[in-house]
Amino acid sequence: MTGELNREQIDNLLRSQVLGRLGCQANGQVYVVPITYAYDGEYLYLHTKEGLKTELMRANPQVCFEVDHIENMANWQSVIFRGTYEELEGEEADNALRYLSNRMVPLVTSETYRPHYGLHQKPAGRMDARTKMVVFRIKMDQATGRYEKSQ
Repeated sequence: MTGELNREQIDNLLRSQVLGRLGCQANGQVYVVPITYAYDGEYLYLHTKEGLKTELMRANPQVCFEVDHIENMANWQSVIFRGTYEELEGEEADNALRYLSNRMVPLVTSETYRPHYGLHQKPAGRMDARTKMVVFRIKMDQATGRYEKSQ
């Protein structure tokens, strides 16, 4: 059986996952990339190094985000989230990084991973002085969801 997810089911799926695919486009170029996120019921919070995706989102802030949960080919859920990109700075960025960290740290299983969200110093070996970290959020304009469930 296939069907559409209601808003509560969409929110539950977005809250239960931490990895999605961000789609952006500008200047005749389309780009889709996997990225981690945290969802608070209104916004997706994300961070990245400055690069192609930030360049495209600054040129065209209308983005698309896709998240799915797949148990098998007959049992899955998928959400498409359309929204508007907004860069965060200062206290808003710090709060967003803390929110991301609180969401991600419980999922860390590697003893060698050291979370660096929200820290003001550069993580060793992660970024050089030329790389700027960009913290951003995407406000939900529209979300749709589909599912398939075997009986």
